[in-house]
Amino acid sequence: MAKTLDLLITGGTGYIGAALIPRLLARGHRLRLLARAASVARVPAGATTILGDALDPETIAGALRANDALVHLVGTPHPNPSKAAEFQRVDLPSIRASVTAARRVGIAHLIYVSVAQLAPVMRAFVAARAQGEAIIREAGLAATILRPWYVLGPGHRWATALIPLYKLAELWPPARESARRLGLVTITQMVNALVTAIEDPAPKGQVRIVDVPAIKRSGVLQ
Repeated sequence: MAKTLDLLITGGTGYIGAALIPRLLARGHRLRLLARAASVARVPAGATTILGDALDPETIAGALRANDALVHLVGTPHPNPSKAAEFQRVDLPSIRASVTAARRVGIAHLIYVSVAQLAPVMRAFVAARAQGEAIIREAGLAATILRPWYVLGPGHRWATALIPLYKLAELWPPARESARRLGLVTITQMVNALVTAIEDPAPKGQVRIVDVPAIKRSGVLQ
């Protein structure tokens, strides 16, 4: 079992956070969740709630402590091409606010859920997350960036119909790399990869990328 860590999580009441937080609590980590008043009821027992705005660097800095790990899960729910304005209004400003606060406080590690890059669709979403990654790199933080494409789980299963097409694409050499990079991962695989990233932080000043094949390989550290 890894040592107990102090974590601040933004966006923790959403799809991925709902699966991740119970796992982190079960592993003994001390969690604080930054949440809006409307989301407080969804904060799991065992985590400390901090009321605040994930788009405001002052709020985030006030919730952080030196040497914390900051897990950034804020994002537009069910992203699709019609939500391009939301990516610019929520997704990008929230990671900018988190990075500003992280630099000010001097945290140990930032974990950011991005998206698979160089994708042929969802261009506005991919572009916003790429900008978020650039902000992290420019800040010089120790960070782990996870790049899933689509995370299968409760309420997120429509893409299972594409699995046969993925298998065929992986058999065709010209499409193999793209099929693997833009592959589907399960919510369990995603949570395992996040726990692994949290408990095995990136070296100081380095940015580590965890792509779809690596997410699928990730196990939970003992």
